[in-house]
Amino acid sequence: MSSSVVDETSMNSRALRKLFDEVKKKRLSPDDAVERLRHLPFEDLGFAKLDHHRALRQGMPEVIFGQGKTPSQVADIFTRLAAHGGNVLATRTTEEHYAAVMAAFGDKRPSPEYRPLSRTISLKRDRRRYGKGVIAVVSAGTSDIPVAEEAVVTAELMGNNVQHIYDVGVAGIHRLLAHREALAKARVIIVCAGMEGALPSVVGGLVGVPVIAVPTSIGYGAAFEGLAALLGMMNSCASNVSVVNIDNGFGAGYVASLINRK
Repeated sequence: MSSSVVDETSMNSRALRKLFDEVKKKRLSPDDAVERLRHLPFEDLGFAKLDHHRALRQGMPEVIFGQGKTPSQVADIFTRLAAHGGNVLATRTTEEHYAAVMAAFGDKRPSPEYRPLSRTISLKRDRRRYGKGVIAVVSAGTSDIPVAEEAVVTAELMGNNVQHIYDVGVAGIHRLLAHREALAKARVIIVCAGMEGALPSVVGGLVGVPVIAVPTSIGYGAAFEGLAALLGMMNSCASNVSVVNIDNGFGAGYVASLINRK
């Protein structure tokens, strides 16, 4: 552990003792103390600064974006986050990342899980349900499923009941309509689609709940690796549709989870 980590840890201890003392002496209300806790320092690993207080501020711990990080970096961050309890999630990871995490994790239980389709590594220890309803995750085609699965893993880890409905694109609209009852029962719907990105507008016209559209980079040349779907979704005439970035299943799952908690 670097000296900067030790300094931050000791500073956190002093700050917490002072904070608790002020609450005890009634100089500070419990609500004000919680507000101050939202801004306590991070842990500095040199190559990464871990925000251990993000769960307090935003409702979910910091999530690791694995793409571009070495296996040892992902493993270091994952184990440090795990040491503070709660669930841990890493996205855009590989089997090499997972092998490094497992080697660092040892024989501790529960152990992290790797899902190759969504390219995620997850550790689920908090199994409580925080969502008030069902989040439905819909994919237009089979090729869109990896992005949809990233949304599914994220929403499940954030304590939601998640239902997935796959391969129901507009080329065969009857496949979507066969699931109309399930869509009507959902509290939030995530729709992943490539090509021209028309499916979120169709779903939005069928339901009265928020629809989070995820453009995917699936399609032939004029799809421009998801740009055509992105622009199509942003120009949707369905007023309940909002859009996240191309292939951002994680972002969609996160936002849907926050909506489902309210």
